[in-house]
Amino acid sequence: MDSRDHQENPEPEFDFTSIIDRAGKDAWAFDVIPVPDAQIRDGFSRIPMWVADMNFATAPSIPRAIVERTAHPLFGYFNLSDAFYRAVFDWHRTRHGVSDLTRAEIGYENGVLGGLSSALRAFTSPGDGVLVHAPLYIGFTHVLDSTGRKAVVSPLVRDTEGIWRMDFDDMARKIRENDVRFAIFCSPHNPSGRVWEREEIERAMAVYAENDCVVVSDEIWSDLVLPDRGAAQDGNETQRMHIPTQSISADAKRRTIALYAPSKTFNLAGLVGSYHVIYDDYLRSRLEHEAQATHYNMPNVLWMHALEGAYSPEGARWVDELVRVLGDNVGYACDFIDKNLDGVSAAAPQGTYMLFLDCEQWCAAHGKTLDELLRAGVEVGVIWQDGRDFLGPWSIRMNLALPHALLREAFDRLDRYVFNA
Repeated sequence: MDSRDHQENPEPEFDFTSIIDRAGKDAWAFDVIPVPDAQIRDGFSRIPMWVADMNFATAPSIPRAIVERTAHPLFGYFNLSDAFYRAVFDWHRTRHGVSDLTRAEIGYENGVLGGLSSALRAFTSPGDGVLVHAPLYIGFTHVLDSTGRKAVVSPLVRDTEGIWRMDFDDMARKIRENDVRFAIFCSPHNPSGRVWEREEIERAMAVYAENDCVVVSDEIWSDLVLPDRGAAQDGNETQRMHIPTQSISADAKRRTIALYAPSKTFNLAGLVGSYHVIYDDYLRSRLEHEAQATHYNMPNVLWMHALEGAYSPEGARWVDELVRVLGDNVGYACDFIDKNLDGVSAAAPQGTYMLFLDCEQWCAAHGKTLDELLRAGVEVGVIWQDGRDFLGPWSIRMNLALPHALLREAFDRLDRYVFNA
């Protein structure tokens, strides 16, 4: 049974309220201010709300697994363990309904972006176009730039209800006009937070199939799917489900490289590591050849044990509780914006813990540039991120994965000192 089938709001088992001091603890989130020339004013504490790094302690099963392994004082060469494969099989079966995985179809990648880089080298050449959606995760931009590939952008559009949608006609046209044979599909989507419906994935994959595109599906956010806000407000809370791209058709299975990792779900980015799921022998052999050619695509033994601790029954319960906490934070933030921040809009994310603000109307009404707005937030300790780096011209990206008390404090400061000063 999936642990999400249990009672809707059990008593908390884990700690998502403690405020942890991360200063000097190897944390970009706390140590870096990503806004040029911005400084925190005296009297304001730092509230990190930028890079996709949660300010919650990870699931207790993870440090426990790491400490248990470090009790053995040898750290030599190794292979992925039987326990590792069992953990991945069990996780995909119970969380995503995938029961047909074999060892051959799972392989290590030195991070999702490392897997993407290998795939680009395996299936494209420098100068080739790659279809992407905008807003676009900045990591994809960096990999495309560093490998000499060209981003062919098909913008997502917000419908009359404010929901981000793919423009399938635009996708097909851009692919044909630019002779594209490779696409990056982000599911759930970062930074918009969309959790794609089955019909949407089917239509996207049909476009890719019609144009014979290899697809890399980044599913690193697949475990962080939030409760349906509309249903919750009606008293009938329901749980959306992530639909693996490869599961929607035999053709999708044949042409898709899916990339996963526990890093976003459990806050393990500093341990590095991810894995692919590839059913097609040809795709897998080409990708693995490129990855092995680098001579650095090897796992860290502590990452392997961390994954085993994460993908455990206790880890599953922790994620279930985390998702409820994130859902509450998203609801609070979006309601606050709607009620208090005129000229600012944001589509409530259905997954992830990132919020993508559109501040164009506010900036126009107040005669401010986005740079001025970004600096004003940092001055009162709210460390947020320039959305232009994600191809959002008037946008700011915010991380909502922090204790609720800090979230409330951050929005109170933005209200009093920035947007309604």
